[in-house]
Amino acid sequence: MVNIEIKINGKIKCIDVNPRMRLIDLLRNLGLTSVKEGCSEGECDTCTVLLDGKAVTSCTVLAFQADGHEVTTVEGLQTNGELDVIQQTFIENDAVQCGFCTPGMIMAVKSLLNENPRYFGSSPPSCR
Repeated sequence: MVNIEIKINGKIKCIDVNPRMRLIDLLRNLGLTSVKEGCSEGECDTCTVLLDGKAVTSCTVLAFQADGHEVTTVEGLQTNGELDVIQQTFIENDAVQCGFCTPGMIMAVKSLLNENPRYFGSSPPSCR
């Protein structure tokens, strides 16, 4: 077992993990059920979470690799009981399909906007 300290959705946790445990398994074991497993090889992005603000597929990251880092799942996007603007926008535009991969899509959009804030609330610049 390996002891790790990880910040998950704003809360620091000290956890003993098997060195072969994947981040997705750790998160789901902690009750974070928004993180879904689709392909198990990083192709479908259903299990996308933010690791230090950047999108990663949690099925391809070992839990111990998140030691000392911050992980955010869709559960961690709410502030004071209010949905994140991306979550609210998905709801308002019926962008849920069956809902299985929606949390991963929301986290991918969150990462994109974290890295490109100028696109938030405006149209992308033209190519001209």
